Amino acid sequence: MQEKQVKDMRWDLESIFPSLNSAQYGDTLKAVKTHIDSLRQTLEDIEKIDSHEEQVQVLDKIIETSNTLGENYHKLYSYVYCMVTADSRNIEAQRKLSELDRYGAQIQQINSRITAWIGKLNLEEVIQRSEIAKNHEFYLRETQIRAKHLMHPEQEDLYSDLALTGSTAWEKLYSNLTSQITATVSLPEGEKELPISAVRNLALHSDRKVRENAYKAEISAWERWALPIASALNSIKGESLTISQRRGWSSPLDQALFRNRIDFETLNAMMEAAQESFPSFREYLQTKASIIGVDKLAWYDIFAPVGRSSRSWTPQDAKEFIVEQFRKFSQKLGEFAQRAFDSRWIDLEPRVGKVGGAYCISIQGEESRILANYESSFDSVSTLAHELGHAYHNLNKSHRTYLQKSTPMTLAETASTFCETIIQKAALENADKEEQILILEGSLQNSCQIVVDITSRFLFEKEVIDRRKDTELSIEDLKSIMTEAQKATYGDALDSDKLHPYMWAAKPHYYGSDFYNFPYMFGLLFGLGLYAAYEESPEEFKAKYDELLSSTGMFSAADLALKFGINIRYKSFWRSSLEVIKQDIARFKDLVT
Repeated sequence: MQEKQVKDMRWDLESIFPSLNSAQYGDTLKAVKTHIDSLRQTLEDIEKIDSHEEQVQVLDKIIETSNTLGENYHKLYSYVYCMVTADSRNIEAQRKLSELDRYGAQIQQINSRITAWIGKLNLEEVIQRSEIAKNHEFYLRETQIRAKHLMHPEQEDLYSDLALTGSTAWEKLYSNLTSQITATVSLPEGEKELPISAVRNLALHSDRKVRENAYKAEISAWERWALPIASALNSIKGESLTISQRRGWSSPLDQALFRNRIDFETLNAMMEAAQESFPSFREYLQTKASIIGVDKLAWYDIFAPVGRSSRSWTPQDAKEFIVEQFRKFSQKLGEFAQRAFDSRWIDLEPRVGKVGGAYCISIQGEESRILANYESSFDSVSTLAHELGHAYHNLNKSHRTYLQKSTPMTLAETASTFCETIIQKAALENADKEEQILILEGSLQNSCQIVVDITSRFLFEKEVIDRRKDTELSIEDLKSIMTEAQKATYGDALDSDKLHPYMWAAKPHYYGSDFYNFPYMFGLLFGLGLYAAYEESPEEFKAKYDELLSSTGMFSAADLALKFGINIRYKSFWRSSLEVIKQDIARFKDLVT
C-alpha cells in the first residue's frame, strides 16, 4: 500500500514517450528536423516573391509547417523538461535538453526570418485571400509589430546562437544548482539535512522556533551559494538590456508589456490600486502578529499557520475535495480533474534533485503535467487546484493550432486563479470558526504575496535593471535593493531586522524572463473579477467561460476583458477586485477578535 501511495505521488511520463532513447522520441525529433529544413528551404527565395497569390501560398505553408513544428518541438521539450525538473541529476535528460536547446535556437532563427518577412506583407490583402491567414489574424498582426523590433537577420542569428552559452546557460546553471542545494536545520528531533525546497516549506510549521531555525538555515544556504547565483542574475539582466536596446525597445519592461499584451496605462492603473491597498494588508499582518503573540511579524512568520483544522490534507483528501468542488462548477471541470489524478499527470512528492515550487506544463493534445512539492496543508490543496486550473486552460486550448495557443502570462493565470477561488470559497462554506480562520488566513496570505510581495519583487527587478545599465551589482547591492523593496511594500507590518535579503536567489523566475512578477497580480485580480461575474450570473458565465479560455492566445488582454464588460485600463476595476480581498480581511479580523 505504501509503495502504491508513493507511486501515485509521482507522474507518468512513459505515456508520452517510453524513454529518451525510444523509437517514438527519435521519430518525433526527426520530424522536427524535417520541418526545420522545410522552413529553411521555403525562406531561401522568399524575398523574390512579389505577387499576392504566391505570397498567400507561401504564408499558408509557413503557418501550417510552423504549427506542426511547434507542436512536435513542444512535446519533446516539455517531456525532457519534466524529467530534468523532477531529477536534475538525470545526466541523459540534461544532455537531451541541451540538444533541444540547439534546435530551439535554429527555430528562433527561422522565426526571426519569418517575422521579418511577415512585417513587409500587406496583411489586409493576405487575410482577404487566405482562410488560414484569417484564422491566424491576431498572430499575424502581432508579428508585424514584433518585426519592427528585430535586429538585422545575421545579428538575430548570432544572438540565438550566443544565448545558448549566455542567458540559457546561466538559467540552466541556476536551476541545476538550486535544485541540489541542501541545508541543515535544527528540529525538535535533532539536526536534519533537507533539500532547500523542504527547508522553505518549514515556513508553514506551527512551531515558531522551527520556522526561525529553517529561516536561518535557508539564509545561510543562499549565502554560501550567492556568488554564482548573483553572477547568473547579473549576466541574464545584462544580456536582456543589451538585446532590448538593440531591438528598439525603450526598456525590458516595455518589451515585457508587449509580451504580456498589456500597456503602461493598464500596468500603472493596477499598480497604483495595489499600493492604495497596502494599509489594509498591513492591518491583516498586524492582526496575524497579535494572534501568534508577537509585536511584529518576522519574515519567517508570514506563512505561520493560524487557525486549526481537525484534518490533515493527504493527497487523497485533496483529490476528492478538488474533484467534488470542481464538479459543482461544471461536470466538465470535475471530470477533467479526476482524469488528471487517475492518469497520473501529477508529481507531488518533495525529494532531493527535484526543483522547488510548482508548475503546470502542457504536453500533447489535452494532456498536461503538474509538478508540486506537496505537504499536508490546505495551502498545498489550493496550489494543486491552481495548477489544475492551468491544465484545464490547456484542455480548452487543445483544439487551437500551436500559433493560436500562445498565451501571455497575464491571461495564463485566469483559469488557475478561478479554480483556486472555487476551492477556497467551497472550503469556507462548511467550516467551523477555527477552520474559517485557517482558510481565510491562507487566502489572505496568498493575496498578500501576490499583491504586496510581488510589488516588492517588481520594484526590486526594476531597480536592478536600471542600475545594471551602468555596472554589475554585488551581492550586497542585491541584498540591499531587495530589503528596501520589502520595506517599501510591507512597511511597519514586518520587523525590518528580519526580512529576506536573498529572495532574489530563492525565486527562479528572475532567471527565466524579465518582469515575470506583475502578470501574477494581474491574474489574481482579473480572476477575482471573473469570479464576481460568475456569482452574479452563473449560467451566463459558464456559457462563455470555456470559450474565453480557448481564446486567450487570440486577443489582447484588454479585448478579452471587454468580452466580460471589464475595462482594465481603469483603476476602478482593480479597486473593485481588491475590495473583495479587503472584505476578507475584515471578516478575518472579526473572527479572531
